[in-house]
Amino acid sequence: MNRSLYQRRRARNRIFLGLSVAASLFGLGWLALILGTLASQGIDGMSTTLFTLMTPPPGSNGGLANAILGSVLMSAIAVAVGTPVGIFAGTWLAEYGRHTHLALVVRFVNDILLSAPSILVGLFIYELFVLHMGHFSAVAGAAALAVLVVPVVVRTTENMLLLVPNTLREAAIALGTPRSTVIRTVTWRAARAGIITGVLLAIARISGETAPLLFTALNNQFWSTNLNAPMASLPAVIFQFAMSPYEDWHRLAWAGALLITLAVLSLSILARVLESRSARP
Repeated sequence: MNRSLYQRRRARNRIFLGLSVAASLFGLGWLALILGTLASQGIDGMSTTLFTLMTPPPGSNGGLANAILGSVLMSAIAVAVGTPVGIFAGTWLAEYGRHTHLALVVRFVNDILLSAPSILVGLFIYELFVLHMGHFSAVAGAAALAVLVVPVVVRTTENMLLLVPNTLREAAIALGTPRSTVIRTVTWRAARAGIITGVLLAIARISGETAPLLFTALNNQFWSTNLNAPMASLPAVIFQFAMSPYEDWHRLAWAGALLITLAVLSLSILARVLESRSARP
């Protein structure tokens, strides 16, 4: 009796193990196919001109220099604005309002922002900035990306601070240290690697966002550092070039997609490394 029960359990275990392995291989297979296609198509457009020339008209030689600059500028502004807001909000949730009713509401709203389609954020910033300013601008694009940065940083900051042992806080408070000083010198320092990981993940998320930028920064085929004017970005240029009938634009679109993928992959690997280091005792 016991042997037959053991055999049934082993059979069930093998079935579930096989299904799990098959599902993993299925997902990894599609990922490998996508990355392989992206690499094979995008490697042809990777050259020095990609980083030195501006987006060309059809049939001309060009690159993505203005789009790369626009993406870097708007992402940098978004991170500079969204990171402090996210860190302070996450700190309040973890240290001050952990069990309050307001904290529950803030967490609920933050979860909605995390899962909300980015196009809704673009429409919101379009209504808030573009319609009142009367034109598209890089400032509006950076504002849309900053809204996407905040909930990611809030969530990771709160989670990392909650992982800090309470004994560290109690030891510092027992010495008469003010609570704000404890947060700055003890909890933030202990959770520093995790917080930085959250910022890197937020950058990775906004790197490929297209919909918010189409409603805010639009596009610009020229080199521009004017934040009060439309500005090119890699996702918007990839969308425009991929939808066109021109083969040279398609080649640049594949190269831009490969560039974004490599950037996001590098940030994700760096975030994982920092996360693993922060988890070590």
